[in-house]
Parts: sequence; structure tokens; C-alpha cells
Amino acid sequence: MYTSSEKRFLAISIVSIITLFTLILAGGVVRSTGSGMGCPDWPKCFDQYIPPTTVSELPANYKVKYVAKRMAKNERFAKILDVLGYADMAHRIRNDLSILKPEEFNAFKTWTEYINRLIGAVYGLMLIACVVFSVTYLKSSKQIFFLSLLNVVLVGFQGWLGSIVVSTNLLSWVVTVHMLLALVILAISIYTYFCARFLANEVRLTIYSKENFTTNIWLKMLAFFCLVIVTYQIALGTMVREQIDEIALMMNNLNRSEWVAKVGYRFNTHRSLAIWVLVLNICICCAIRNKGLNTGAIFKCGASILLLLALQIGMGYILVNFALPPTTQAIHIVLACLLFGAQFYLMLLLGSRKEYIKA
Repeated sequence: MYTSSEKRFLAISIVSIITLFTLILAGGVVRSTGSGMGCPDWPKCFDQYIPPTTVSELPANYKVKYVAKRMAKNERFAKILDVLGYADMAHRIRNDLSILKPEEFNAFKTWTEYINRLIGAVYGLMLIACVVFSVTYLKSSKQIFFLSLLNVVLVGFQGWLGSIVVSTNLLSWVVTVHMLLALVILAISIYTYFCARFLANEVRLTIYSKENFTTNIWLKMLAFFCLVIVTYQIALGTMVREQIDEIALMMNNLNRSEWVAKVGYRFNTHRSLAIWVLVLNICICCAIRNKGLNTGAIFKCGASILLLLALQIGMGYILVNFALPPTTQAIHIVLACLLFGAQFYLMLLLGSRKEYIKA
């Protein structure tokens, strides 16, 4: 049985994970609508706690003011790159004339970015609450507390990295790192929830037989392999999106239906890997069913993965054949992260020598 403090941690963990997916969706909407500079300053938006809705509400000389701030931020980032030995990249950032072009005010983009920030703030508070409630595990399962604390640090870094993504006009490798770091944060949240729900309590049913335990090792290895492919798939999809942004810029955002065809081998690899992930997960689900490992949690997780894959492939079809609808782009990102989370959770479930009675 769980204590009241453990129940609170489990509840806040679930809420924080749901909030994270909401934040990923909001970030996807910001990216697909080009709203990243809708609020050019932080933490306020145009020096206001409540964003403006008309040009008349904007501060005087706002274009000059925020371009100067953006240049200063990029210079600080360039100095970091110099220290790390990336002088060429720092030089390109310093000489990127596109940052001198001020963003025109757009109320929709401003509020889109502002809502994204609000969700991010809520998520940050949720993670702090996770740290507070995880104190109860300091004696029984210390990793829950320290991983929860690590997540708060990572989210702070992620917020800074997100500002760099926007400030540097979506510098390619920064966008990819930003996406992969989001997956790390998600994985930590899922793992701490898993530990709190199962490993820190005696909520178990039976030990596997030697034969089934051996089978479980192979299933876990296969699940891990799928997780690696899904992670690479998401990184590759981020790179594809970066190429599409470059193509859109070269084509002045015209002829949208032609953009995907100009991407090349990365898109073809991205599409082919989706089929392989689907086939491998069908094999996993069949093995789970045939070997008698289909407990409620394991089988439901495997079935959820197949559903997510079907939806994701469907979204991919819409993106390719219907000129990359912005809404579909955001949904595609969220489904990818949901798939990663489900794949990671399945690997955790398959990774123990015990079957779990409650999941």
C-alpha cells in the first residue's frame, strides 16, 4: 500500500507528465506558426505581464530595443561557443544579418508564444512540487528524489536553450539538442513515476520462471532497440523539419506542396524507419501474448504503442500529401513524444524479474 505522501507524489508525477506533453504541443504550435519571437523579451512580453493586442499598446521604439537585446544574447552565446572551441559557428552567429531584421507585431503570434510560456511556468511549478513530495523517498529510494531534482535543473537549462533557438533563428544543431533534451526530461519523469509505483513498494505478483525470465531479457533488448530507433527517428525528423524551414525561406514560403520533395535522403530514411518500428513492435506484442507475459500493464502499453504508430504514420501521410498543415505538424511532434514515452515505459516494465499486479 502507498502512504499519503507517496500517493501525492504519484498524482503530481502524472499531472507533470501530462503538462509536459501539453507544453510540447504548445511548443509545436509556436514552431509551426513561426511565433517564437511573438514575445521578444522575457519574462515579460513587450515589457508587460499581460501581452498587448494592438500596436498602440507597444512600447516606444520597441523594434530597435528588442533587436539590440537579441544581438546581445547572441553575442553571449557566441562567447560560450568560442570557449568550447566552436569559433566558426560563433563567427556565423555574430555575422547573421537576419537577426537585425525586427519582427513585425502580430497579436496572434504574441499570444501563442505567451500561452506557451504560461504552460512552461506551470510545468516548472509541477516539477518543483515533484521534488518536494519526493523527499518521502529519501530513505527507501533515493534516486527518485535526486532525479526529480535533476529534472528541475534540466528544465531550467531547456528554457535557456529554447530562447537561444529563437534568438539564433533556429540554429540547426541547437534545435536538435533542444528536442533530445526534452526526451531526456520526459524519460526521467516516467522513470521516477515507475520507481515510485513499483520499485519502492511491494506491489508485485510472481517471479518469472527461468524460461520466461530469459524470454523477458530478449524482449527487453528488442524494446530497447525500438527505443533507440524511435529516438533517432525523432532526431532525424527534427533535422528534416530544419531542412524544410530552409527550403521555405529560399522559396519565400511559396509552393508549400513542393517543400517535402526537396528534402532528399533524410526524409526517405525517416519514412522507412517508421515502418521498421511498426514491424518490430508488432513482433514484441506477439511475443508478449505468446509467452504469457501479457499482464495488464505490459500488454496495454504494447497495444498503445501500435495505436500511436498508426496515428503517427497517418499524420505523416497528411503532412506529405496535404502541403504540411501547421496543425498536423504540431500533432506529429506530440505523437512522436508520446511514442517515445510509451516505448520507454514498456522497456521498464519488461526490465524487471517481477510481474506487476497494479499498473
